[in-house]
Amino acid sequence: MFEPKYGDVSVALDCNVATLEIHRPPHNFFDFNLIRDLANAFEALDDEPECRALMLCSEGKSFCAGANFANRDASSGEAPARTGENPLYVEGVRLFRCKKPVVAAIQGAAIGGGLGLALVADFRVATVEARFAANFVKIGIHPGFGLTYTLPRLIGAQKASLMFYTGRRIDGKVALAWGLCDSIAEPDDLRDSALTLAEEIAEAAPLALVSTRATMRQGLADAVKAQTDHEFKEQSWLFKTEDHREGVKAVAERRPGKFLCK
Repeated sequence: MFEPKYGDVSVALDCNVATLEIHRPPHNFFDFNLIRDLANAFEALDDEPECRALMLCSEGKSFCAGANFANRDASSGEAPARTGENPLYVEGVRLFRCKKPVVAAIQGAAIGGGLGLALVADFRVATVEARFAANFVKIGIHPGFGLTYTLPRLIGAQKASLMFYTGRRIDGKVALAWGLCDSIAEPDDLRDSALTLAEEIAEAAPLALVSTRATMRQGLADAVKAQTDHEFKEQSWLFKTEDHREGVKAVAERRPGKFLCK
C-alpha cells in the first residue's frame, strides 16, 4: 500500500492515476534522499492495483535544476557504496525499473541530473519557457544519471552530442521539435495537460499496458545501470580537478570558465 508522503515527495491517487509531486521549491535540487524517496514511491505504486499510470511534477519555479553543487550537499544521507557504484545512481536505476507509465510535467529548468530525472518518464509535457540542458562540461565533469544512454536514444546521437559538448540550454519549442518533449502547454495548463495524457494511458487494459511497456523498455534499466557505472567512474576523477572547482564557480557567477586542464 502506498503512503501519501515519501520524504519531500507527496503522492495522491485518483481515477487510476497517481500524481507524485516533488516539494523542494524553488528549484527542486536533488540528493540521494530525494531520489531514494521517489524510487520508494514508484515501487509502492507498482504494487498498487488501482494505479495504472503516474504523473510526476514539481512545486516551484523549476522541475529539477539537478544537484546543488554550490552547496555540495548532493550526497547527504547516502547509503554505503559498493566499489564502482554511486549510491545516488543505484537509486536512480530503481526509477527506471518502474513497471507503470510515467508522464512528467516540465516547467522551468530540467538541468543536468534534473534532465536525467525527466528522461525517466515515458512522456514529457513542457512549457515553452522550460529549459533543458546537459551542462556537465560547463562545471568540468562527465554527464551522469544515465543521460549518455537515455538522451541519444531519445533525440539521436548528433543532437545529444551537441547538448553534451556545449552545455547549451534549449527551450520547450526546440525540445518539442527534437522529440525531447511530447507536447507543449501553457504554464497554467501544464499539470492538467500532463494529467490528461496520464488518464488517457490509464484507460487501457492494465495487464496489456504493463506488458507492452515492458517490451518497449526491455533492457533499459540494465543498460542505464551499466552506463551510470561508467559515468560515475569518469565523474570520480573529474570531481577532483581544478577545472571542476572553477566550473562550479563560473556557473554560479554566470561567466565563462577559465579552465586550465588540471
